[in-house]
Amino acid sequence: MRGATSAKWVAGAVIVAMAATACSTSKEGDGKAKSGGNITVVLGEPQHGLIGQNTAESEGAEVLNALFTGLVDYDNKTNEPKLAVAESIETQDSKTWTIKLKDGYTFHNGEKVDAQSFVRAWNWGANQDNAAEGLPFFSKIEGSDELAPGKDKKPTATELKGLKVVDEKTFTVTLKAPFSQFKTMLGYNAFYPLPKAFEADPKKFGEAPIGNGPFQMDGAWEHNKQIKVKRFENFAGSKAKLDGVTFKIYDNLDTAYNDLRADTIQIVDKLPTSAMATVSQEFGERYIYKPESGVGYVGLPLSTNPEAFGKVEIRKAISMAIDREALTKTIFNGTRKPADDFINPIIPGYRKGALGEVGTYNPTKAKELWTQAGGVPGNKIELGYNADGGHKEWIEAVANQLKANLGVEVTAKPFAKFGDMLTDLGDKKYKGAFRMAWSMDYPAAENYLRPIFSKVAIDHGSNYGGYVNEEFEKLMDEADKTVDPAASLKLYQQADDIIIRDLPYIPVFTYMSSSAYSKSVKNVEIDAQGRMDLANVELN
Repeated sequence: MRGATSAKWVAGAVIVAMAATACSTSKEGDGKAKSGGNITVVLGEPQHGLIGQNTAESEGAEVLNALFTGLVDYDNKTNEPKLAVAESIETQDSKTWTIKLKDGYTFHNGEKVDAQSFVRAWNWGANQDNAAEGLPFFSKIEGSDELAPGKDKKPTATELKGLKVVDEKTFTVTLKAPFSQFKTMLGYNAFYPLPKAFEADPKKFGEAPIGNGPFQMDGAWEHNKQIKVKRFENFAGSKAKLDGVTFKIYDNLDTAYNDLRADTIQIVDKLPTSAMATVSQEFGERYIYKPESGVGYVGLPLSTNPEAFGKVEIRKAISMAIDREALTKTIFNGTRKPADDFINPIIPGYRKGALGEVGTYNPTKAKELWTQAGGVPGNKIELGYNADGGHKEWIEAVANQLKANLGVEVTAKPFAKFGDMLTDLGDKKYKGAFRMAWSMDYPAAENYLRPIFSKVAIDHGSNYGGYVNEEFEKLMDEADKTVDPAASLKLYQQADDIIIRDLPYIPVFTYMSSSAYSKSVKNVEIDAQGRMDLANVELN
C-alpha cells in the first residue's frame, strides 16, 4: 500500500499489513476434486485493484494467490522454485531466457493462457504511466528504461524490447545483464499473466479480475466487506476442493479471532496478540506455528526528517535501546524471534548474529550514543503504526523502552488503515518513525535488500526512509551480474553489511507463522510468504 502519486513496491509477499501473516503447495496435481462446500477466512482491505502487477501488500496478494497461477510456484519445504504454468525455463548465460508454457491453462473467461498473456502483463507493469507497484521487477529487462525513463519524463516505447513472442507457447526474455535469480523471481505476482479483457478497462478489471488460478471471482469486490471466489471447474492443475471461499474483511483482529472461536470464520492467519498466550492450548494441532519470511522493522524517515534521524549514532542508539528478547517473549509469547540480520533466517544468505552490537540490547551504550549525538529536536519522537493490524501492543512497548532507556518522549501514532500510513509515507507527509514489515516476494537474499533500500525503491519500491548509498548500489549491481551462485551470494551479504552499518531501518523481529483454523476444515497450509493454500483446504 503506497503513495497515491507514485508507484511503490512490496509483497507479501509483500509489505505486511497485519501482525502475523499466513503456504502454498503446488497447484499441479491429478485434476480430481472433492466438491465440498464454502468457508470464510480473514482478510484486511487490499490497497489497490486486484491486479498482480499493481499489488505489493499482503492482503491483495492473498486473494491473487487464489485467483492466479504463475510460471513457477515455490516448494512448501525448501522454498525452491518449481514449474507451474511454465513447461520449462532455460538459459545458457543467465541473460537470455526461453520460457515454454504447458498446454491446457485458460483464464476464467475461457481465453487461452499463451505467451502473449505474459508479455501483455509485463509490458503494462513496466510502463511508468500505469504507476504499477511492481514496476521495479521489470527493470532488469532490456527496454525497461524506455518504458520507465523516470520522473518528469515520458516513455518512448510501449513494449519491452527484451520480450519476444516466439510462438503461442514460447517467449524469450533478454535481460540487460546476467541475473541468476531471474527464474526464482517468476513466482511473484508481478509476473502473473493477464487476459485480453484487461486492456479494455484495467480499473474495472481490478474490481473483478479474470485470473487463471484454481478459484475465480464470485461477483465483484465488496469494499471493506468481503471478496468472494468460487472453484474454477476448468482449471488445468489440481482443482480446488472447496466450492467457494469468502474473504471477510476485518479491521480488528480480536473480532476475527472471536469469530474463529465461534466457527463463524474457519481460518485466521493473522492472530491478535491477545490470543498468543492461549491459542496453542485452545486449538492444539489446529494452531500453526512455524518460521515464515517476514521481518518486522522500525522504519526511519532519513530524507524527510534528517534533523531527527540523519545521524547513524541516533539510529544505533534506538536499535540498542530496544529489548527484542523481551518484546518477542512478553508481547508475542514466542511467536516472533529477535531479528539478528536484515535477511530472514529461512533464506539462503542469512547469517546468525549479523547485526552484532547494534542488534544487541545495551541501554547503557544506547544512552551514551544518544547523548553524544545530541538526541533529537525537542526530545520527541513519533512512532506511527497501522491500527488495523494488531500492532498497538508492541509499538507501545517499543515506545516505553525508548522513553526509559533514552529519556526521549515517544508518542505512538495510530493510522486507521495500513494503506493510510503508506500513502502518507509515500507522499512524504509523515515524518515520524514508523512500523514496517517485509515478507519475501521470492526466496532470495537480494529480495530483502533492493526493494527496500535501493535508490529505485524510493519512487518505485518500499524505501520509505529515502536511504541512498552508492557503495550499496554498486555491490547489488555486481551481485546481480555474477553468474556463480556462491560468489553472487557473498556480494549480497556485503551489501547487507552496508545496510547493517547504516541502519536505515531497524530490524526488530522475524515472523513465525501463527495461524489457527476451526474444526470445520482440514489440510490447512500457510506458506513462507504468509499465504493460505486454499486450493487444498477441505471441509471435515
